[in-house]
Amino acid sequence: MFVNISENELKNQIEYMKPILNERQYRLFLGTVAISIGRGGQSLVARLSGASVNTVHRGIEEVKSHKEKENPDRVRKPGGGRKSSSEKYPNIQKAIEEIIDGKICGDPEKIIHWTTMGLMDIAEKLKADYGIEVCHTVVSKELTKMGYSKQLNQKMLQVGTPHPDRNAQFEYINATAQQYISQGVPVISIDCKKKENIGNFKNGGAEYRRKGDARKVLEHDFPIKELGAVAPYGIYDVDKNTGFVNLGISHDTAEFAVNSIYQWWLHIGKETYPDAKRIYINCDGGGSNGSRLHLWKVQLAKFAEETGLEVLVSHFPPGTSKWNKIEHRLFCYVSKKWAGQPLIDIETVIDLIGSTTTSKGLKVKCILDENEYQTGIKVSERDYARIDIERIEPLTDWNYIIRGFKHS
Repeated sequence: MFVNISENELKNQIEYMKPILNERQYRLFLGTVAISIGRGGQSLVARLSGASVNTVHRGIEEVKSHKEKENPDRVRKPGGGRKSSSEKYPNIQKAIEEIIDGKICGDPEKIIHWTTMGLMDIAEKLKADYGIEVCHTVVSKELTKMGYSKQLNQKMLQVGTPHPDRNAQFEYINATAQQYISQGVPVISIDCKKKENIGNFKNGGAEYRRKGDARKVLEHDFPIKELGAVAPYGIYDVDKNTGFVNLGISHDTAEFAVNSIYQWWLHIGKETYPDAKRIYINCDGGGSNGSRLHLWKVQLAKFAEETGLEVLVSHFPPGTSKWNKIEHRLFCYVSKKWAGQPLIDIETVIDLIGSTTTSKGLKVKCILDENEYQTGIKVSERDYARIDIERIEPLTDWNYIIRGFKHS
């Protein structure tokens, strides 16, 4: 039926049919045309349509056999078509994680992660640094697979003007952490989770129970003096994805903070890093581990003396505590673990924290700290001057090394 028409007319018919047929139908159509023409039809159809000779040949074979060897509903044969981004670039998610590392935020009470980087910025970095050429929509899809999502407005902006050195400090922390991890040096993120009252109180979130069998809790949230409250001080190993929680029953002081680090070292760090000579600590700029707190530095000097470790400390700038990795890599999962469950006693808290895990392999150890920590301790100028401290330029208030005490 296509024998007596000109090549130009045949080309027009092929172009007319192409957009209204799917891939398989178009292949069968080309095969039918080639069979109708007879000798030389295969090469002629390939030339007029722009399809490969192999495609036309497959169409001829399928028409002649009157069936496909594979599923007749299939448009492409297995393995056909463009490969997905994850198939083409198996390391794309790892590369994205490395690019947005340090630019991730998280709510310590919810498992919600987001990044401050734009999709196009990430795509550009993927191409420049990793040779991965994908568009911003692919980046968006990969971020969704990795657990990130678009978020509504968050109360993340600090009151007033952000510190002018904020981004410079972020860059320093990220670069130093990567350097230390590559050298096998422990890098830990630390903070104290908000205090929790012990008792049969309502706890945010929900748990699965039989219908009509909601858990009964006290109608008020007033603390019960006899039961007290707990202060979970966390240490998160950035490289090993392990958490440690020192559960205090006293005050959140600098002494408590450094003892929590010491307990982590005794229970986990010393065994994990037997050859360590240094340690890198990331923490907020306020609270019991505040950058201006003299007692914090004195206690770190004692820690350095006791362990023989050189301690490098970097504080996050004011108003940026949500960028501290422990917030969205440990505390949010602890909160999820005990969501909807009253913290009726200390043993329950320890069990819930210690059984916290994630699909990425997070493991957590929790111990009870029964020490009483005194508040209001003042450090004399003489004792403070004894600290062997080296301040790192240019952001000396936020970055410093403590090696113990000066011995003259």
